Amino acid sequence: MADRMADKEPHWYVAHTYSGYEKKVKMDIEKTIENRNLQDQILEVSIPMLNVTEGEDEDSKVVPKKMFPAYVLINMYLNDDTWYVVRNTRGVTGFVGPGSKPVPLTDAEMASMGLKANAPACEFSIGDSVVVKSGVWEDTTGIVRQINHEDRMVTINIDMFGRETPVEISFNDVEIV
Repeated sequence: MADRMADKEPHWYVAHTYSGYEKKVKMDIEKTIENRNLQDQILEVSIPMLNVTEGEDEDSKVVPKKMFPAYVLINMYLNDDTWYVVRNTRGVTGFVGPGSKPVPLTDAEMASMGLKANAPACEFSIGDSVVVKSGVWEDTTGIVRQINHEDRMVTINIDMFGRETPVEISFNDVEIV
């Protein structure tokens, strides 16, 4: 088991549960995360829901339904500890994957469920000097003023005509000087 269990990046994994136990499994895993202080290893537990309209005309109402009954999605660094916590949670029958080896979801699978891929964290922080690698501002140096992790964008101040001008650029297009 230890040969495969060493993720350097977090991934989304799918745990199979008994039908109807999804919420209980989610709550139990979250409680274990808190009790064992694993917040930095198991980042999120999710039950993807879909809003479905039931009924006709005046009687219709929007009701949340599970997209994947009997499955729970877990965003985590896979290692022996996290595998053990999830696998031994009451109501979990196993991970999705061959044998007992969990297989992470692909970016396409995650996008179809409305989940964001785990992009690597940015390697710079506010105040760092960076250079733009591509685009209109290629080879321009600037100072990081704001970091938007969710959209993977960074705002840098560049010197233009003697004035500092804020420019928003993708994480992929800048690197530390």
